[in-house]
Amino acid sequence: MLHADPERPIRAVSTTPSAARSEIALTGVYEISKILTSASRLETMLANVVNLLASFMQMRHGVISLLDDDGIPAIAVGAGWTEEAADRFHASLPQKAVGQVIVTGMPLVVPNIASHPLFEADDVDKLTRDTTEVVSFVGVPIRIGQKVVGTLTIDRVFDAQSAQRLDFDVRFLVMVANLIGQTVQLHRVLLRDRERLLTESHRLQKELDEYKPRHVGTAAIAGIVGESPAIRALLDKIAVVARSRSTVLLRGESGTGKELFARAIHDLSPCASGPFIKVNCAALPESVLESELFGHEKGAFTGAVQARKGRFELAHGGTLFLDEIGEMSLVFQAKLLRVLQEGEFERVGGTKTIKVAVRLVTATNRNLEDAVAKGEFRADLYYRINVVPVILPPLRDRKSDIPLLSREFLARFNHENGRTLELDAGAVEVLSSCLFPGNVRELENCVRRAATLAAGPTLAADDFACRNDQCVSAMLWRGRDPQAFVPPSVPMPAAAPMPSGAPAPNGGGSRPMPAEPPPQPESAASLHDGDDYRGGRGSERERLVEAMERAGWVQAKAARILGLTPRQIGYALKKHGVELKRF
Repeated sequence: MLHADPERPIRAVSTTPSAARSEIALTGVYEISKILTSASRLETMLANVVNLLASFMQMRHGVISLLDDDGIPAIAVGAGWTEEAADRFHASLPQKAVGQVIVTGMPLVVPNIASHPLFEADDVDKLTRDTTEVVSFVGVPIRIGQKVVGTLTIDRVFDAQSAQRLDFDVRFLVMVANLIGQTVQLHRVLLRDRERLLTESHRLQKELDEYKPRHVGTAAIAGIVGESPAIRALLDKIAVVARSRSTVLLRGESGTGKELFARAIHDLSPCASGPFIKVNCAALPESVLESELFGHEKGAFTGAVQARKGRFELAHGGTLFLDEIGEMSLVFQAKLLRVLQEGEFERVGGTKTIKVAVRLVTATNRNLEDAVAKGEFRADLYYRINVVPVILPPLRDRKSDIPLLSREFLARFNHENGRTLELDAGAVEVLSSCLFPGNVRELENCVRRAATLAAGPTLAADDFACRNDQCVSAMLWRGRDPQAFVPPSVPMPAAAPMPSGAPAPNGGGSRPMPAEPPPQPESAASLHDGDDYRGGRGSERERLVEAMERAGWVQAKAARILGLTPRQIGYALKKHGVELKRF
């Protein structure tokens, strides 16, 4: 049994209409406060507020509109707001009425919109579209401090009860608008802080990137694929070299991708926004090369019907890449030297001196030190272009990149030809066991040849030429030790050019070795070629077993070591009774 507390006065519950409305307003403010403090998107919160207002007030439509910092309408939401329907709420606002609320900063109450001058005929049509009764309008400003940042507007059917509670509804909407203003202010403060922190984070990250060693990923340089230590070290060096405007000499065997690395130096350099102009010096005769590099004036020679800029002029402010610079004649080397020393030249047939600012990158697969010693290359030009030498590793020194390169080349082939070929494990093993004297270019040709002739959806080991006695590279270098193979054209950098008359390494030539005579018939297969390779020591069986052990018991690789075809070495294994080891 409950007893009243004698010390506590009994509070009578008021049932007057005013008290009931106050109770509703208190409950409404509480519920709206919970919505506005939720962790939701601002537009979603405001739409939920309009939905809640519909349950507390006899309203037909409600819209909350907000202005940005420049006073331009930015957000308009109502019940059922979605990203796609946002424009509908903007269009439903009576512009003159909303504008008066914003300008005066005072609530606006219109009992009958049809007879009020602030409402155009279109506004009346939109607000009374689904009713024939009189429609009233209430709008209150949303403030942040003294600044009006938006409006809260509702419309309802006007009747006798609406007239009685109109004053109460305006006060209630003002309270709700104040809560919305505080929430909008908090969101804008958080947004500004977030933008400030992001800007500061980007600034600090940029400073950190400038202090730490620059690491260039394969994705940062178009066309360069590889993760081997040799290629990673080269990319790191390229990133450092690119930051200056010093002349770079790219040295490496044919097919190592000198043009790709020249392009990488340009893309990572301060002149990346300028042009990248490339010239193959070996592809043009001297007379044409001079006009190509320096340009010519009209009438300078037969056929010069108009003046033409040369590659040096076209590369002004950018990078000029001279490939195969070691093939230039001595006469033209002297002309090029003046441009590199003075940064100026005259067009062919012209007298006007033209000055250019060009970052020069050169490349060669020749031994320039040997060429200087033989008098085939000017020593002063050698020192001028050899400011920063960069050695490109041959593919045999980055064998771990062969699977990546093979898949990249196959993906390009698939894209160009609408195929969906894939490499199986056996194909990758065959490619990884090859030495590829022609380097990346030869690997690409090998993959494309096999992909073109492949019948199935997968490239298998037997699809490659080396497994069918058709490998041109194997024929070209048959009888030589592939592991000791160094093409005659590989540049061997020295501290200084050798003195005149000194013997040149590798004979100083740059011509490929002639192919050996065709292999003997299978019936006569023997390891006499291996005598050259091993110096004729030991029996034929011993040399065969030693080659297989060196090749990890891979027949194709052992065949290359001995200068035989895979079929011949298979015959030799059967002839000598050598049992294959399986791992």
